[in-house]
Amino acid sequence: MIGLDTLAALAGRAEIDGRRFWRKLAVVFARLPFAEELAAAWLCARDPATPAHVRRILLGAVAYFVLPTDLVPDMLAGIGFTDDAAVVALVISTLGSHIRPEHREAAARRLQRLRETG
Repeated sequence: MIGLDTLAALAGRAEIDGRRFWRKLAVVFARLPFAEELAAAWLCARDPATPAHVRRILLGAVAYFVLPTDLVPDMLAGIGFTDDAAVVALVISTLGSHIRPEHREAAARRLQRLRETG
């Protein structure tokens, strides 16, 4: 299993911009039961009020989701996103208290727009 230190290091090496994140989320949205948690984590990580160490780990989790290489290839039907879900669950269980209601509300609004346009 991937650890929090590994995610923080991944965040430092990966260049993840908002367009890339939302584009991938839109493409796989229908198959992704943890989309709202992932979107809220992204918004929390982009919030300057979030502590730097928390931002790094959240961005690492997002990078793990966005980057094409991970433990289980995303294109494998049925199991492709299980490792991504595990990483998001680990990070949310550890740092979820930093994800504020306004992050969750903004994530829900953004995902609703994806539903309407996708």
